[in-house]
Amino acid sequence: MFVKYPFPCWLNADRAPPLNASVGLLRENLRPAARLWLKHSSAATSDKVGNTLTMKRIHIGAVVVCALIWAGCGSAVQSSGQNGGAAGDDSQIGRAFKNRTSNVQVEGEGLVSRILADDLAGSRHQRFVVRLASGQTVLIAHNIDIAPRVAGLQKGDRVRFYGEYVWNEKGGMVHWTHHDPDGRHVAGWLKHNGRTYY
Repeated sequence: MFVKYPFPCWLNADRAPPLNASVGLLRENLRPAARLWLKHSSAATSDKVGNTLTMKRIHIGAVVVCALIWAGCGSAVQSSGQNGGAAGDDSQIGRAFKNRTSNVQVEGEGLVSRILADDLAGSRHQRFVVRLASGQTVLIAHNIDIAPRVAGLQKGDRVRFYGEYVWNEKGGMVHWTHHDPDGRHVAGWLKHNGRTYY
């Protein structure tokens, strides 16, 4: 590891170390090959331009390193899911089905077991059935008048979803898998092949 001590997540510039301290830390933690390059580039440039060019390189490197560390500080506390549920955990959907509960926000993941024709009555909806890891099936009704259609969806594809669950005897339905243009309802989404649809 290059850094001898962990960098704190600075909340403001007043608590950040001076730039010279960052440059010293950068020099101190360079790999031997980088130190050798720095030594040779210093020698080559000191005859012509002095140490100005070398110092500029070090300062730019220090600024880049600090920016990367600063950007990474917040990522450790961000939730990976919309509702804090674990990936692949359908217990929330299972409870809603068992208790005949409707109108609850759920997150889940499963394999497409059936692709149905679009529902064209009123707002158009792309419809497909997803089989969860528990074996329960859920109908996904995705509003394609508000959000884009899930492209290239095929039976057997893995789909992750976040939306509103409505109970029915076949396993339930999840809708509101898109944003609300009026901003009154919780935004939902679908994830398929690395793309998010909302």
